[in-house]
Amino acid sequence: MNTGDIISLISKISEKTNKFIINEMKSFGIKDLAPSHGDILFVLLKNEKLTMKEISEKINKDKSTVTALIDKLIKHGYVEKTRDFKDNRVVFVTLTKKGRELKPLFEAISHNLLSTAYKDINEEESEELLKTLVKLYNNF
Repeated sequence: MNTGDIISLISKISEKTNKFIINEMKSFGIKDLAPSHGDILFVLLKNEKLTMKEISEKINKDKSTVTALIDKLIKHGYVEKTRDFKDNRVVFVTLTKKGRELKPLFEAISHNLLSTAYKDINEEESEELLKTLVKLYNNF
């Protein structure tokens, strides 16, 4: 394998990861979400409410992309928008009851994903891989 194959392999791993997540969600009866929604739901599960800007920053996606993803999450009843009482220009995004109910499913999917991905990789290899990938990421 030459170093030019590394980026291609990372892309293929990303595709396989997304397929794995989609299949896992289907097995839990979740058919109205895509892996791209996961980042938003994940940060909202960790934070009670966030502005659109905060979500964009936390998931490293532009505001227009986040807006489109959140609009779909609203349509399916996972999140809602509310205005700040003090400053009507500020819009918060929060999980609905349906959105909060995803937490145990997301935890199970995450566990299944990680145990599948790392099944033949020991801790030392995992740590070295992480260091290398962080360096690659930071080069961009």
